[in-house]
Amino acid sequence: MIPIQETFRDKRVWVSGHTGFKGAWLTEWLLQMGAIVHGYALEPDTTPSLFDLLGLKSRMRHEVADIRDADSVRASILEFRPDYLFHLAAQPLVRRSYAFPVETYGTNVMGTVHVLESLREVDHSCSVVVVTTDKVYENLESGREYEESDPLGGHDPYSSSKAMADIATAAYRHSYFQHGLVRIACARAGNVIGGGDWAVDRIVPDAIRALDGAGIVSVRNPTAVRPWQHVLEPLGGYLLLAAKLGSGVACADSFNFGPREDSNRTVADLVSEILKHRRGKWIDASEPGALHEATLLNLSIKKADRVLHWRPVWGFEATVEKTVEWYQSVYAGMSTEKICNRQINEYTLQANHLIP
Repeated sequence: MIPIQETFRDKRVWVSGHTGFKGAWLTEWLLQMGAIVHGYALEPDTTPSLFDLLGLKSRMRHEVADIRDADSVRASILEFRPDYLFHLAAQPLVRRSYAFPVETYGTNVMGTVHVLESLREVDHSCSVVVVTTDKVYENLESGREYEESDPLGGHDPYSSSKAMADIATAAYRHSYFQHGLVRIACARAGNVIGGGDWAVDRIVPDAIRALDGAGIVSVRNPTAVRPWQHVLEPLGGYLLLAAKLGSGVACADSFNFGPREDSNRTVADLVSEILKHRRGKWIDASEPGALHEATLLNLSIKKADRVLHWRPVWGFEATVEKTVEWYQSVYAGMSTEKICNRQINEYTLQANHLIP
């Protein structure tokens, strides 16, 4: 029973997608814990980016490469010999997946297969977490919480590609990694918010940009219900899952990492909560005939609680408050590294479950 900080100290950790929003937060957390991190990703696709503001390039092994390049993925993993591996690299946007389906499937499906295939040659102990999404489920919008045993599916290229990646991970685990040195689990989470996200077509960065401009937030899907959670919540789950895999706990399986039930709120609720901390207003910009996006999605986290003893820490109001605080602090001149580490420390102090 040791704190999560000690689990990763001086350990070699390979992270794909480290230049993205979640990947940069995870990398910062790992570095804070004393891990030796090798990142594998394309250059950041936003300006500014959390990766650049944190100065991560000079604080880790930063490899610019495409997850769709099988030979490059294999060489990177086998040369680095990681103790832990987190696969986050993805094309993460639903609406972009409609415009670029081939890119989406190539990145999300075959990129994952390239990582899994490379792991077949690993000859040392390695704990692996493959990150998919809450949108992997065949969403019937029934209102009930989806459990890990429910059927997978997807109405759009993004959702279906992540479901395919999830299925491929399970297939590789059962076919090649049942009793070997490599232990693989799959983590399903989504709709994370937090400071440092500047992606286009995501509600929080869109809202922050709008409030810094005209002060009017256009909301295209205000009645959609999502399981909102702070980015540190699922990341804490990924770290805990990897640590338990490494300590021999029987958890090479799939796990949902979602918020408490009271954080399942509409997009309108989220924007209204942001406006409690920032002056402005929002307008309904929904369009008839718009591209399909799920309107209702809830996750069951009973399995993560039962097997991993993981549970969410920050409720809906705290999650939004921490997110707005981050942007206000950085825009006021605070060091990005300082505010990120402050929030990581605040979260860790409250997260008693972060003991593998």
